[in-house]
Amino acid sequence: MIDPWILPFIWALVIATGVVVYVMLDGFDLGVGILFPIAPESAHRDRMMNSVAPVWDGNETWLVLGGAGLMAAFPVAYAVLLSSLYVPIMLMLTALIFRGVAFEFRFKAQRSRFLWDIAFSGGSTVAAFCQGIVLGAVVQGLDVVDQRYVGGPFDWLTPFTLFTGVAVVLGYGLLGATWLIMKTDGLLQHWCYRQADRLWVAVLACMLIVSLWTPLMEPEIRDRWFSLPNLFFLAPVPLAAVLVALYGSRALVERREQAPFWASLALFLLGYVGLVVSIWPYIIPRAVTFVAASSPPASQEFALIGVVLFLPVVIFYTVMGYRIFAGKVSDAGYH
Repeated sequence: MIDPWILPFIWALVIATGVVVYVMLDGFDLGVGILFPIAPESAHRDRMMNSVAPVWDGNETWLVLGGAGLMAAFPVAYAVLLSSLYVPIMLMLTALIFRGVAFEFRFKAQRSRFLWDIAFSGGSTVAAFCQGIVLGAVVQGLDVVDQRYVGGPFDWLTPFTLFTGVAVVLGYGLLGATWLIMKTDGLLQHWCYRQADRLWVAVLACMLIVSLWTPLMEPEIRDRWFSLPNLFFLAPVPLAAVLVALYGSRALVERREQAPFWASLALFLLGYVGLVVSIWPYIIPRAVTFVAASSPPASQEFALIGVVLFLPVVIFYTVMGYRIFAGKVSDAGYH
């Protein structure tokens, strides 16, 4: 038996891990789709798609882990989020379906290939944009009374959520560009360096704007970050982001192959840490804490058995997939 007071913390860690791993892994293959329509040549688009074809479906497993874990461990939060964000969540899932089908159909199609190009690039962009909207809506807060959503179906639609939607699209585009730098060579790699140069600046600007906009919008978040002694304890997070920004910028200038990708992932990870710091201990900011949203301890224990049994399997095939397809991709596939 696990102490019932510890279970919500364990599940919060499981879900937080699932979400951050999904964002970092599926982020780059969504980013490849975002960059897909502006690639200079048709052959380049084939290589871009081939670079993520072996791993994209495994990456999305982590989204399932986060969603299923949320339903099992924090049903109140699951109900509130789906009630309040039904439209962007359904748009995101529909976009992911179109994108997934495009992987299977595009290389077999002839006359209709352009339609699957649209499905792949459009599905990637819409999914990324909707994820940014969901993120922005959670940060700005939802209209919750007695653990029930009482707002309208489009309350999530604000300038802040639209901006975070665009920011996530740019961020995923950066992940995609730096991924392709590692996985390609020649003219396509040079093109990816140019895209990464532009996107790196855009993403840093977006992170700065969101970092200023959020505390100005929510006094509780402002007090969390800028009151004493919190300022001293939390200062390492933005300082680390500045160091990563400088490191990534230099790596791009020096045209290094792997460092820009890892720097991009580090930026996302630090942004995620900043988000957790801003909303803790709420799972629905300023409305429902993760302890209050928890399911009964018996339910959490039962579901945790499944996590203990199957999470190592997910980690194993994820690691093996990336090890097997660790090289560069050419017109003929991986080599």
